[in-house]
Amino acid sequence: MKMRERSWRQAAGLLLSGALLLAAAACGSADEPASGGSSDPTSKGGVIHIGYQKYGSVNLLKGKGGLDEKLAEIGYKAEWTLFPGGPQLLEAMNVGSVDIGHTGEAPPIFAQAAGTPLVYLARSPASPKAEAILVPENSEVQSVADLKGKKVALNKGSNVHYLLVKALEQAGVPYGDIETVFLPPADARAAFESGSVDAWVIWEPFYSAAQLATKARVLADGEGLVKNYEFVLASRSFADKHAEAVEVVLDALKEADVWAEEDPKRAAELLSPELGIDVPSLEQAMGHRAFGIEEIDDGTLAEQQRIADAFLELKLIPEKLDVKEAAWKKP
Repeated sequence: MKMRERSWRQAAGLLLSGALLLAAAACGSADEPASGGSSDPTSKGGVIHIGYQKYGSVNLLKGKGGLDEKLAEIGYKAEWTLFPGGPQLLEAMNVGSVDIGHTGEAPPIFAQAAGTPLVYLARSPASPKAEAILVPENSEVQSVADLKGKKVALNKGSNVHYLLVKALEQAGVPYGDIETVFLPPADARAAFESGSVDAWVIWEPFYSAAQLATKARVLADGEGLVKNYEFVLASRSFADKHAEAVEVVLDALKEADVWAEEDPKRAAELLSPELGIDVPSLEQAMGHRAFGIEEIDDGTLAEQQRIADAFLELKLIPEKLDVKEAAWKKP
């Protein structure tokens, strides 16, 4: 069965429309003065707009707190915006509504292809077990090969998009032989539970929350297929003009990861009310990830290039990318 997928250009237009709505609702960036800040975009001070999701190091820092005090010492303050996924976060970055954010592997590829002026700041260690292909407990689907002709839900352009590509490749199933259903996590879970899709490719903590609540089976996770890095990203103009603030944020992220690794139960209890996800699910999710904030090296960029090349071959992006163009050179 051929997948029902809009053309790339049609999808890009829809995504840009959504991003423009986000931009209209958002306030300025660090290039606009906060109270006591400067109107000169090259000067210190201002508001840093941080985009975050319901998982990862940036989410942990938001829950733990402490960043505002560190930023205040150099004349900045943070404003936070929650996004359902990495693609939506980077759409907002493209129109200037987000300065720093975090995503998985695939969103920066799609964003760079769409012209988003982003740079890679840092990454987590690989966490391949923190994303998976789920099927209902009593599903007839027993292997990835059985997905041929089935409806598979995922958030388009997210980290799990690449997991699906690699899992199908390993199973010998052409990408075009499944029917992709592009939905954000909340809508995808509703579709999964109602039976309107046959499988769901999803990341943590949505993965653990759904598995524990519905007894969903894990058809495959990323082990042996993908790295599943979490990337910390920034708009190029922000990173270049506010390098000191970037370093403060990265140092705070490292501290938050150390805190969560040492006391994951406490971290889960703290995050649960804000995220609306139960503590056991968050504890399991944190058990699937690796902790730490690491520098972007040539090997990381080479891995991202392989993802970009795979997406080009499947015509998921319109032209070849040079991922190294998004590497950040500290001023």
